[in-house]
Amino acid sequence: MKHCALLWRAALCCTLAFLCLPASRACTSAVVSGRVTPDGRPLLWKHRDTGFLLNHVEYVRGERYDFIAVVNSADFRQRHEAWIGTNEAGFALMNTQSYNLVDAADDAERGPANGRVIWRALEVCATVDDFCHFLDTLAKPSGIEANFGAIDARGGAVMLEVDERSYRLFDANNPADAPYGYVARTNFSFSGRVNAGAGYVRYMETDAVLMQASATGSITPCGIFDGLSRSFRNRLLDIDLRDGSHNRPQASGWFVDQDFIPRASTSCSVVVQGVKPGEQAGLTTMWTLLGYPPTGVAVPLWVDEALPAPVRYDGACQAAPLSAASLRLAAEHVFCYRQGMGTDRYLCWENLYNREGTGLMQRLAPLEQELFGLVLPRLEAWRQRGRLDRDEMKALYARLEERLRDYCAGTVARR
Repeated sequence: MKHCALLWRAALCCTLAFLCLPASRACTSAVVSGRVTPDGRPLLWKHRDTGFLLNHVEYVRGERYDFIAVVNSADFRQRHEAWIGTNEAGFALMNTQSYNLVDAADDAERGPANGRVIWRALEVCATVDDFCHFLDTLAKPSGIEANFGAIDARGGAVMLEVDERSYRLFDANNPADAPYGYVARTNFSFSGRVNAGAGYVRYMETDAVLMQASATGSITPCGIFDGLSRSFRNRLLDIDLRDGSHNRPQASGWFVDQDFIPRASTSCSVVVQGVKPGEQAGLTTMWTLLGYPPTGVAVPLWVDEALPAPVRYDGACQAAPLSAASLRLAAEHVFCYRQGMGTDRYLCWENLYNREGTGLMQRLAPLEQELFGLVLPRLEAWRQRGRLDRDEMKALYARLEERLRDYCAGTVARR
């Protein structure tokens, strides 16, 4: 309990520091057709940037379908809002805030209905077509301004640019819309005002990485986490912090947190891996990385009330233990320069990644690889059997919890 309280205080300080950031409701995302993934299963990725850093995964008994989703821990009981999730029908949905679809004052709330739309759609939709119908039936103006990504158990994979009255659909399965089999979005929409919105530099990186991965058949959940969620390349500046030129002794080991995909305002990165047409929808897997991705680890989740403790709400942490632990590491070791106003924009790259291989991102990589190594053979066995085995799932969760105990307790950085 004591360590959770410490994690909570550190995460709270980090949260408050970024509540007033401009465009704090920002994200990077992609929807990927099964025609370009190695196993033929579609993918839905959301890398969430927000003023609400403390997150957890909630299991919800929906009106028609039960679902799991990432929610804001501070107000999940009062506000039925979700930011990425998947339901028992194999339908998964996420959004990124768009800033160029609706004319609005600078201080106006953008897309106030976005999170409520995701929550409600996960309750009642089974397919991409259902979601389109759902949008058609909403009262207008809808209060929406977002790019919504969705996949389903029939192989559907789409991105929709939605404003208060209409939407435009981009189908990742259609070469005319997605010649490389994916559709990426940040915080602008292609159907919106040109050169308005936000996230153009992050889009450059996402598009470049996915285009190469599509050509080599390597768009996987693990590849997305390593190549995008933890990317420190800025295409406009033509730099990649991982090349060593910003580490000691060549440089100071510090850099400014500007337009990388992982940012101090990142609360999670999630990849939903769908199923092939004909496979059981219950095999849809939500690979979930809570907190700041370079100091976090990803775990697999399935739509079931028996979620593992590290991703569930913990009253002592006021969030999921995985979320609080990652944010604490980021606050104490990465965004740790606090000498005057605005200094929280500097990140200590040396503590995160260095030539000696002792940076947090490097030391946590083997733990995540071990977790993937535990999960992937079991998941493949379920696919071969044609169904998820609930008893085996709970046993797998228990093993994951055991391996994550030291991380959640905050002892990783002291080793």
